[in-house]
Amino acid sequence: MKDFLHSADFWLNQPLFHIGQSKVTLTGISTFIVTLLLIVVLERLFRRHVLKGMLARTHLDESLRFGIERIVGYMIIVLGFYLTIQNAGIDLSSLAVVAGAIGVGLGFGLQNIISNFISGIIILAERPIAIGDRVEVRGVAGQVAKISLRSTTVVTNDNISIIVPNSQFISETVINWSHGDPKVQFRIPIGVAYGSDTDKLTRTLLDLAKENPHVLDQPPPAVDFIEFGDSSLKFELGVWTQDMVLSPRKFRSLLNYAIDRKLREAGIEIPFPQRDLHVRSGLPLVVQPLPMKPKPPQA
Repeated sequence: MKDFLHSADFWLNQPLFHIGQSKVTLTGISTFIVTLLLIVVLERLFRRHVLKGMLARTHLDESLRFGIERIVGYMIIVLGFYLTIQNAGIDLSSLAVVAGAIGVGLGFGLQNIISNFISGIIILAERPIAIGDRVEVRGVAGQVAKISLRSTTVVTNDNISIIVPNSQFISETVINWSHGDPKVQFRIPIGVAYGSDTDKLTRTLLDLAKENPHVLDQPPPAVDFIEFGDSSLKFELGVWTQDMVLSPRKFRSLLNYAIDRKLREAGIEIPFPQRDLHVRSGLPLVVQPLPMKPKPPQA
């Protein structure tokens, strides 16, 4: 038994290779792997059961709490990785040049990932968007469901999850329907025929706005006379809503249905585009044939 233990100790501590002045052995590799796995498990337990409970008692926004959890977790893992290498007896000073070269290569290869990571930190710190906001960016429109350090998940009205890189929320123009004041104004254009009773039209539009349960009383609905169009008098109905911000298309559809029904009941015509064609009369143009050249006499 003693011979077996002596042999096992010999092979476990036999240097496999050298990193600078450090000897790498099976014991060191095993210690490194076990310690690293233990740090990952402890980090996850600390983040989920301790840090999450502490942040839940604060008044911080949900997205900001999530960002703090992730950042603290990454810091624990990086610090644990560094301590694990030191505990394994590896001399980090000998890896400085190699680490620098690898860092430059990773910097070029992972610049998009790093850009999204930094953008995620900016989003979580400045909070231009938050979980539950209705946003539009580069043709993507929906509700923010999750904000991570690399990307943001946006769920459309069709229940489709779209993963948007965080850098787009920093470098692109973003429409946030829910930022600050949750109330949003919708403007519905209407065109009526020339000669229509504009006062009756205004009363009809305001009445249908008041009948809609999703339209707010304050600020009150308003009707604006925009211009004299080519084929119609152009008006605009402006209404404010709060609970239909997440379904703007459905809200516009409900209003358009109501406008069409109310205008038909009131006898107000929505005209087709019209064009006037004027034909000038005159004498027909007579085209004179060209004179034919005489043929030369034959010999």
